[in-house]
Amino acid sequence: MDCTRRAYVAACPAVSYRCSHTCSNVPLSTRWFRGETVFISTICRCGGRAPRATARILLSLEVRGQTATGTRRVLVTGCSSGIGLAVAVRLAKDELRRFKVVATMRDLGKRGPLEKAAGDSLNKTLEIKQLDACCEASIKECVNSLPDRRVDVLVNNAGVGMIGPLECQSIDSMKELFDTNFFGLARLVKELLPDMKRRQSGHIVVMSSVMGIQGLLFNDVYSASKFAVEGFCESLAVQAMKFNIKTTLVEPGPVVTEFERKVYEDAEKMDLSGTDEEAAKIFREVYLPYSIKVFASLGQTPEEVAEQTVKVITTKEPPLRHQTNRLYMPMTALKHADPTGRLPLDTFYKMIFKHGSVFNATLGVLRVLQRSAGKK
Repeated sequence: MDCTRRAYVAACPAVSYRCSHTCSNVPLSTRWFRGETVFISTICRCGGRAPRATARILLSLEVRGQTATGTRRVLVTGCSSGIGLAVAVRLAKDELRRFKVVATMRDLGKRGPLEKAAGDSLNKTLEIKQLDACCEASIKECVNSLPDRRVDVLVNNAGVGMIGPLECQSIDSMKELFDTNFFGLARLVKELLPDMKRRQSGHIVVMSSVMGIQGLLFNDVYSASKFAVEGFCESLAVQAMKFNIKTTLVEPGPVVTEFERKVYEDAEKMDLSGTDEEAAKIFREVYLPYSIKVFASLGQTPEEVAEQTVKVITTKEPPLRHQTNRLYMPMTALKHADPTGRLPLDTFYKMIFKHGSVFNATLGVLRVLQRSAGKK
């Protein structure tokens, strides 16, 4: 009987382990550990022999109300649906139980889908709290409700979308979008950064977009908000490194979510009287049909993006930028291939307005590649 198979840290700083076999309350002698790797050499009092071995075990430890090395508290925003919900649930159901998830949303009346998806992890490794990224008082109240205000990882996901001809967008609606997509992030980081600096640790994970790398037709304002997010994080990351704080921009391409579905549903009913006839025709007859094809060919699920996000959170040296969709990378690579910016502009222009058949054929190939990747 190997009593080293499952164990947990029971006390700190005098770290000791208790056998979780038939003698779960019998203490084993003091061990030493490095990360999640624990070195064990003992004979348990229940008679089970545990020769010198290395075992990867669950380090689930609370010290003076704070989450210690093995369990990190992750605050996720925008968890009522889509990517935020998927990330929160994936972290909460982590097999190694490395996370305590604080899943937040502006309207708690929309918590139903999250509660259903969380299942047994609800109120164990996942708790739901109210947080409005557009309200500093709401953010402060949520953070103050946490033990020692400790947040080890922030996943900033709350956001809104906007597509359509620029002339059809009001300045007020543009301001509202920036208030969530950019200033919401700024408010959260402003609240959490001092605590992370004091602890000399933390990870700021921001759900950006490939449209924060490269602007796309009829996504002027949304792309602008994501460009702002990218510049903010890239600048902040330099200072954050001095305090051992990691910064990562997660950059999905098309993701099939309720969020996206509603954006395009609203676009089909949009009043285009504010723009010229040619632009309105391009939007309805070219952009919208092409977008549907792009989502069908390249679209990821929220769960796929969540899996990529967890990898970023758990890697020892997380990158500043991480694109979740390899099939979309050739599109963003065009920008870096030509510093003048002409190459991506000419390419997208010709694909959309001159070589529609080539565009459709390319999407067909990518669709096959996407399906093949999904089977592996």
